[in-house]
Amino acid sequence: MYHVITIERQYASGGNEIGRKLAETLGYQLYDRNLLTKAAKALGMPSMYIEGLEETHSGGFLFNLSKTKLGGNSNEKALSMSDKLFLEEKRIIEEAAGQGGCVFVGRAAGYILKDRDDCLNVFIHSDREKRIERAIEREKVPMLEVESVLKKNDKRRSGFYNSVTEWEWGNPSFFEICLDSGRLGIDFCVKMLAEAVKGSERR
Repeated sequence: MYHVITIERQYASGGNEIGRKLAETLGYQLYDRNLLTKAAKALGMPSMYIEGLEETHSGGFLFNLSKTKLGGNSNEKALSMSDKLFLEEKRIIEEAAGQGGCVFVGRAAGYILKDRDDCLNVFIHSDREKRIERAIEREKVPMLEVESVLKKNDKRRSGFYNSVTEWEWGNPSFFEICLDSGRLGIDFCVKMLAEAVKGSERR
């Protein structure tokens, strides 16, 4: 049975909304931007101060640290704030997954939990037109800026993901399920994922 679901997503593909609705449907705990708040609190830093470091990368050193059990490292005091943030989020992800009943959105959670056989890894994508429409309507991105905002956010997310994992962001080979939310719709994506979880109970 899938006790943990991880969701990576293109910007403005509706991945966050799918994660939230899926967690509500399954009665699972949702970990999305609240991970930032938890990590900030643990680091003793205001979340506003480190929000700009969310899903950013600083190179190979961070990748090497990502492979440790709980991110423990004797040189942790010398790490950049973005590295410390990732390691703290990693600790929270591993701890929460150990309790089960979780939906994680972003944060390379699928890779962090890759050794668990009760983890369903999902990638949500959509066509450019649908994402532009959603970014303008739901994210309130100005029309003149929407193209650059989409490109910037996808680049940031893929750069972060590729820097802390050995996988490739968006590559179907590393995800059990890839869904086109633009074609399928948000609610149908939620229904499909909920059925996948429930179906795993009967295996």
